[in-house]
Amino acid sequence: MRNSNFGFPRIPPTSSAAAEPSSKRRRIGEATDPPPEMREEALERLRGVVRDCAGKHLYKSAIFLANKVAAATGDPCDVYMLAQALFLGRQFRRALHLLNNSRLLRDLRFRFLAAKCLEELKEWHQCLLMLGDAKVDEHGNVLDQDDGSDIYFDKDAEVHEINIKSALCFLRGKAYEALDNRDLACQWYKAAVKADPLCYEALECLVDNYMLTCEEESELLSSLQFGEEDGWLSAFYSCLITKHEKEYLVEAKFKEFEQEACSISSSSSGETMKNNIDVLACKAEYYHQSGEYQKCFQLTSSLLERDPFHLKSTLVHLATAMELGHSNDLYLLACNLVKDYPQKAISWFAVGCYYYCIKKYDQARRYFGKATGLDGTFPPAWIGTGIAYAAQEEGDQAMAAFRTAARLFPGCHLPTLYMGMQYVRMHNFKLAEQFFTQAKSMCPSDPLIYNELGVVAYNMKEYRKAVQLFELTLDHTSSSLNEMWEPTLVNLGHALRKLKEYQKAVSYYEKALTLPTKSLSAFSGLAYTYHLMDNFEVAINYYHKALWLKPDDQFCTDMLTYALESICQSTARRTIV
Repeated sequence: MRNSNFGFPRIPPTSSAAAEPSSKRRRIGEATDPPPEMREEALERLRGVVRDCAGKHLYKSAIFLANKVAAATGDPCDVYMLAQALFLGRQFRRALHLLNNSRLLRDLRFRFLAAKCLEELKEWHQCLLMLGDAKVDEHGNVLDQDDGSDIYFDKDAEVHEINIKSALCFLRGKAYEALDNRDLACQWYKAAVKADPLCYEALECLVDNYMLTCEEESELLSSLQFGEEDGWLSAFYSCLITKHEKEYLVEAKFKEFEQEACSISSSSSGETMKNNIDVLACKAEYYHQSGEYQKCFQLTSSLLERDPFHLKSTLVHLATAMELGHSNDLYLLACNLVKDYPQKAISWFAVGCYYYCIKKYDQARRYFGKATGLDGTFPPAWIGTGIAYAAQEEGDQAMAAFRTAARLFPGCHLPTLYMGMQYVRMHNFKLAEQFFTQAKSMCPSDPLIYNELGVVAYNMKEYRKAVQLFELTLDHTSSSLNEMWEPTLVNLGHALRKLKEYQKAVSYYEKALTLPTKSLSAFSGLAYTYHLMDNFEVAINYYHKALWLKPDDQFCTDMLTYALESICQSTARRTIV
């Protein structure tokens, strides 16, 4: 029974004269034996119960029992177990106080856990102080530690753990990123993944936040030292960073991964490693980058049926649905995301995608802005903001958004590419070429860059150079051309027509018309080329098809009239002869 009476009047104790002392009770003044020490078996049992409580998320029970074990033994491992229980129970201040008072911060585990507490408390400067002084170079090589007195009590577990120094480097990276020092954050993330390639979080931060260019990603991957049994991980990392490569190279990477994955996949498992959702999400990203939107949408739809909360697949699905104009899918997905993750940037980015898809650009900008407010390091929202401004011909605001994205994500070539496109709209072709060249240096395998460089060359009347760049664009695309590259085919036809290579121009126009888009430019370009070849009947036929798409097109109307007059004059001459 508890001693507290909670404010009720106390019952007076019975007088000693009124009751006989019980023989089973200890008499006053009688000698008492000290309580027996907890036996090792009992302590080990309690440690097991603490671990089980943590596993079952019974954190208060874990804290209560771990406290008793630590008090009984004073062993550093038991103190650490108590600190872990307090951390899991979100009692960060108490855990930090315990660790500071333990005088065991020389142990890297204790120091790391104390720094994690400071991370949760958002005390980033104190977190860095706790982690200690260390320097790292631009390649992620740690130059020196604070001193040589670091110890690690749990050496036996290192074989089956992430390297503790990798975790320390990763936490330093997070602290510097939170303090807006992205250069140092990038260096420490590289140090983390170099210290232990199994530290996937570090590589994910580097790749998803576009901290490295394509070349830097390849250099980092080649510098990692994988274990003999980690060939599958090396192959997966290769797949992760080859989104802009040619199709045969990407397919080769995925085949290599499937072969390496056989070493850790059991034949009896229902799901082989090649069907793992992370692997397929990586493949979906490649499909999106290469413009195969329909294939990408089908894949991401099947992935979200398997795991509706896989956010990487969700992000690719959103971008693809917006490209395909699937507004209903965007609306449903945005509603679910806002309901499930109201504090995540991706939820409000989804809402912005929906409004962009239905051409309500003001609302799209508002929700893209809300996404950047929740997470200032979310690349798609910044790029979406710029594109929404560009759709409304608000070039200055679009450029401001793209500049911010280029500053925040130095490894992402898209903001630089889109700034170049804005300069093309302004007819500032020299400046546009500089931005496209810069984007090319960051990601030389993206075919869209070569298309834009070709557009600049065409507008500067360098038609032979334009032809070479458009052909280079097609060389970098997948083997099966899709509607995304229809403008490139039309541009190539225009450039060849300017060089009076009419038959080649006709072949590219006709190839463009085999795609589902069938644009006005393709019909009018083909008509005008036949017109220049004096094939007026075919030219008239294509002028009519172009005008069916856009009846008020002035160029096609005028040239149709001219072609009709020309064929009439030609017929009249033949009649006279």
